[in-house]
Amino acid sequence: MWQLSGWRSWAPGAAFTAGLVFGSGAALLALSGGGNASDPPPPPAGHAVEVPVAVVVKRTVPIFRDYVGTTEAIRSIALQAQVTGYLVKQAAADGADVAEGALLYRIDPRSYQAALDQAEAQTQRDDAALRYAAANHRRNEAMRKAGSVSLDTLQQSASSEYQASAAVAADRAAIETAQLNLAYTELRAPFAGRLGISRVYEGSLITTAGTQINTLVKLDPIYATFNPPATDLPEILARQAQAAIPAEVTAGGAAGTPYRGALTVLDNSVDRGTGTITARATIPNPARRLLPGQFVHVRLHLADRPDTLLVPQVAVGTSLLGKYLFVVGPDDKIEQRQVTLGAVYGPLVAIGKGVTEGERVVVGNLLKIGPGTPVKPIPPPPSPPAMNSRDVR
Repeated sequence: MWQLSGWRSWAPGAAFTAGLVFGSGAALLALSGGGNASDPPPPPAGHAVEVPVAVVVKRTVPIFRDYVGTTEAIRSIALQAQVTGYLVKQAAADGADVAEGALLYRIDPRSYQAALDQAEAQTQRDDAALRYAAANHRRNEAMRKAGSVSLDTLQQSASSEYQASAAVAADRAAIETAQLNLAYTELRAPFAGRLGISRVYEGSLITTAGTQINTLVKLDPIYATFNPPATDLPEILARQAQAAIPAEVTAGGAAGTPYRGALTVLDNSVDRGTGTITARATIPNPARRLLPGQFVHVRLHLADRPDTLLVPQVAVGTSLLGKYLFVVGPDDKIEQRQVTLGAVYGPLVAIGKGVTEGERVVVGNLLKIGPGTPVKPIPPPPSPPAMNSRDVR
């Protein structure tokens, strides 16, 4: 306990010195603000800070699953010749889009045309022999009835007719073979697609021993193949049992043009090594901008979740305890709420818990306020634009 006698024993100079030191300390404390210099100065007592606010909204939002995949051609073939000969014409340029039945290459047809002419001439010859054999047999039949020819002669004429008929049938088969070989000198597109780079050129000798001339791939539609984890399989199968699952494919990053199709194939087994299953979406590609072998981002739309709370992303703060929102209470004072976040939908983020629909959250001047700070809410900004499926993360 302080003793008054102690104060009386001080000399006047000592009292002045102590007062000077105390006054200097008080001045320094006043200059420093009495706290951390990095903290923003608190508003004067009774002063309300203007803050922009947004209202917590409730909407139905889509549920997506995202994967990385590659594109594959529905049909891809190697063009090979079925006859031997010199290439005389490349009718379609390398990399050209061709229609079904379009002429691609032509092999020298002259030898095959000659073979066809020869087969037709042989047919005419044998057909004449057949007519003679048939007439001779009919004549022998009449003479046999009159007893003018033996049975053996009649049987020989019948045999000659049958042999001539068989020869004509063989000649007709030879004509068909010659026609096929002549047709094979023209390589035509079996389906609409895009040619690759030619591996042979005009004047090259084409053989039937596996000479690959070019490749042709079908680009519209195109497959997007990806590998969902087995943990997503129940959700995918449940959605697939109700209706086709919409699929959206983007090449060249999330900002690329989306291509929309549907999930069409799920493999019949899960890979034990990776724990994934092979899936395939079929994507219309009328502009033929997607090519086989591209890496793509695949998004499956599995469901829609109603009554999801959404707030602007800019309203979310981070502390050692996690994510939080500054909520303007009924008395226009700040309340700090810990929240759990969900998927991001463009400028908005889903909130699992911590706020309710219609509450006001602060979206600006967050560094000037804290719990209990009186504020003056500014009318909310215009409603955010409609969400695009590519904005969902």
